[in-house]
Amino acid sequence: MRMLARNDSLVTEFILAGLTDLPELQQPLFYLFLMIYIVTMVGNLGLIVLIGINSHLHTPMYYFLFNLSFIDLCYSSVFTPKMLMNFASKKNIISYIGCMTQLFFFLFFVISECYMLTLMAYDRYVAICNPLLCKVTMSHEMCSVLTLAVYAMGFAGATVHTGYMLKLTFCNANIINHYLCDILPLLQLSCTSTYVNEVVVLIVVGINITIPSFTILISYIFILISILHIRSTQGRSKAFSTCSSHIIAISLFFGSATFMYLKYSSRESMDQGKVSSIFYTNVGPMLNPLIYSLRNKDVKVALRKTLIKIQRRNIF
Repeated sequence: MRMLARNDSLVTEFILAGLTDLPELQQPLFYLFLMIYIVTMVGNLGLIVLIGINSHLHTPMYYFLFNLSFIDLCYSSVFTPKMLMNFASKKNIISYIGCMTQLFFFLFFVISECYMLTLMAYDRYVAICNPLLCKVTMSHEMCSVLTLAVYAMGFAGATVHTGYMLKLTFCNANIINHYLCDILPLLQLSCTSTYVNEVVVLIVVGINITIPSFTILISYIFILISILHIRSTQGRSKAFSTCSSHIIAISLFFGSATFMYLKYSSRESMDQGKVSSIFYTNVGPMLNPLIYSLRNKDVKVALRKTLIKIQRRNIF
């Protein structure tokens, strides 16, 4: 709060332009994104509860999936209510403090998701390539430390970006060409030099995309080599099935995020970026629980057992 008080910005509030300004699309888009948000909340909260109450899911893979669902649940809630308001009202106003707060938490959860997906790829590498060492390498203590490191990276990245954003001055222009307070649309409104911020974006975003992408790529190269050495067709298909859900989630998240942040920064590219960002801000968090549950035998078995228990309690 002290940092905000010292900022000499002339703008006290911003207007979020939203996804589109076409009046005829506002109501259909409101219902579409409301349904996406409900499915996201129910899916991720359901997966969190399911993993929490089923002891046979208390393994590193599901521990990380638990945290991924928590991250998706939180960061969807950072911006979606405001996005829905934009469809329902003529002007979607957000205060300067509110905008910077939204920016911080959005970046915190997005960066955390980058590294959580990376951690899940590393866990698959250990489970498939070094199964005998899995219990030692991915012990409960190690999983906790790695998870804390993920959130620390998210906090560090969000703090750097938000800290440099607070140093900018916003004069007259206050319409953000987006449905949330994000880095690039805010930089377009600054009436002071954004050179340092642009360098920070290239460095921090570059690190947060390059390191996870490289780690995931190396992990899956080793996984693929190990799978090809499995003689049993059943064992090979099971290994592929285990990894395919994660590959789909990674492709969706990193593909759209890379397009948004590294394709800079004309109005046309910003408009394309808004559409692209829907995939990692809205579609990804909605699909993740579906991808990991519908394609996962353990989750389906746990869900079936839980539903049977609930039915028995209702009967008696």
